[in-house]
Amino acid sequence: MTDYEVSRSAVLPCDIGRAHALLDDFHQWPAWSPWEGLDPDMSRTYSGADSGVGARYAWSGNKRAGAGAMEITESSPEHIEVALEFLKPFKSRSTVSFDLATVADGTQLMWTHSGSVGGVMGLMAKVYPMEKAIAPDMEKGLANLMTLAARPADTD
Repeated sequence: MTDYEVSRSAVLPCDIGRAHALLDDFHQWPAWSPWEGLDPDMSRTYSGADSGVGARYAWSGNKRAGAGAMEITESSPEHIEVALEFLKPFKSRSTVSFDLATVADGTQLMWTHSGSVGGVMGLMAKVYPMEKAIAPDMEKGLANLMTLAARPADTD
């Protein structure tokens, strides 16, 4: 198994409550997640709570999008934690966390993916580290979040 942790941060131009709402509700994710556009025909299923702890989101798509599920396992105004499970194209489990803090220009967001990969993916991660694999997508997601956060909340 190969362990990894990849983090990226940005200041969102909104208050912490708005930032939290964009992250704590999986229904908001299609507007900012960098992986949502991988398959225009991707199927999505929402279950459990509408938002916060117990909210679940599952997807199934083409080879690029794969299939998997996420569940919010912790949610406070300053922290959200998501259990992420990929089923295809490879099986893996990881943790996604969002840490929020109020700053002068809005909300500081630290987005972290951490976990372990084994088998073929573990070998690939030694040659092509997870940092290179997912950091560009995380940066795209943060840029999308910054744009979305700058809009008035009623236009989402």
